[in-house]
Amino acid sequence: MTDLLTIPSPTRRPRSAGAAMTGGDVPSRPVHALERAALVQLLHAMGDPPFAFRLWTGEEVRRCERAPVAHVVLHDPAVIPRLVLNAERTFGDDYAAGRIDVDGDLERLLEAVYRAGAKAPPSPVLQHVLAWFNHPHPSTPDAARENIHEHYDVGNDFYRLWLDEDLVYTCAYYERPDLTLHEAQRAKMDLVCRKLRLKPGDRVVEAGCGWGTLARHMAREYGATVTAYNISHEQVTWARARAEAEGIADRVTFVEDDYRTIAGEYDAFVSVGMLEHVTPDGFDALGALIRRVLAPRGLGLIHTIGRNHPMPLNAWIERRIFPGARPPALSEMMAIFEPHALSVLDVENLRLHYARTLAEWRHRFEASEEAITAMRGPAFTRAWRLYLAGSEAAFTTGEMQLFQVVFAHAANNVVPYTRAHMLARPHGPRRTP
Repeated sequence: MTDLLTIPSPTRRPRSAGAAMTGGDVPSRPVHALERAALVQLLHAMGDPPFAFRLWTGEEVRRCERAPVAHVVLHDPAVIPRLVLNAERTFGDDYAAGRIDVDGDLERLLEAVYRAGAKAPPSPVLQHVLAWFNHPHPSTPDAARENIHEHYDVGNDFYRLWLDEDLVYTCAYYERPDLTLHEAQRAKMDLVCRKLRLKPGDRVVEAGCGWGTLARHMAREYGATVTAYNISHEQVTWARARAEAEGIADRVTFVEDDYRTIAGEYDAFVSVGMLEHVTPDGFDALGALIRRVLAPRGLGLIHTIGRNHPMPLNAWIERRIFPGARPPALSEMMAIFEPHALSVLDVENLRLHYARTLAEWRHRFEASEEAITAMRGPAFTRAWRLYLAGSEAAFTTGEMQLFQVVFAHAANNVVPYTRAHMLARPHGPRRTP
């Protein structure tokens, strides 16, 4: 492999449609040799992913000899030092602003970056510096409320454009390959209920309930009485209205408050898609809470995005999309269970189900691009396109995982002997008369 391949071009490519670079177009000027060298070193530090930079002059810079999977188009010379210093954090901002474009399949490009990054030469000093600089937001109750507001209260009308009709914003479960997104989300909720062995009359507490779809499903289809906590005002308002419309408001209580205020005793504890926001420094307190509220013969389930080993979330996603988020490794999750005599009964990884879920969301998002841009502006649309494509690539390549962990009190002997209840769908009606 050569260290540097440059391909000059006499013509300057136009900016992609819809891209708006702040401050106007940058006047054409020659590419400096130091800029080329900096980009080459960046590619090497990334593990030589098979893509090429296309510069504002039309010139290409790459290290791969075979045809690149995509071109990263740099419209503004000022992005180069930002990329070299902290690409993980600054690429997204420059892409959202239109100073960077991608010519080719965005998801395929990001897959290539993740695969190459797994083989990149280690740089402990640089990683330590970037880890300090990219440190996530705190996870105090006040910070959690602000973080959740920033992501989930951007407007129900926005999420309705690309989620399924029940507004389920967590990994679906494709128990059959022909399922629609809506069917796969319902299959996920049934899987959760089967793992918890829900039956009519069970008291369930849900920590972080989104738009309340799982809580309503547990009450409507399994006859449970559910108390669900959430600190997103828009989501709780939506959930309460839906419960009223479905005639189950007497069996579902939506509490607009932090999960740390949960009190009482319940036959089941469930959390789907919230642990990422707790962060490991709150796991011991969460375990203590679960031990306090879970009935002696109760079962618990935590469904969370995770990692193969402890590491922070992508710095740009944590800063711009999911402030305060930190998906845990399984080793970190044990801080919930081990100190509080909670026994892990089952662990399942649904990583590829989330990759497909994200592909479905991204397809629906792109189909609604014009409406989203009219609603929120082009920079917002570009940022969320990058977030969805990057997340899909992360699950496809194994950079991210999706764990479902079932647990119980250590002394609870009323637990399943086999996994048959998880695999077989119940026959006949599940709801109470």
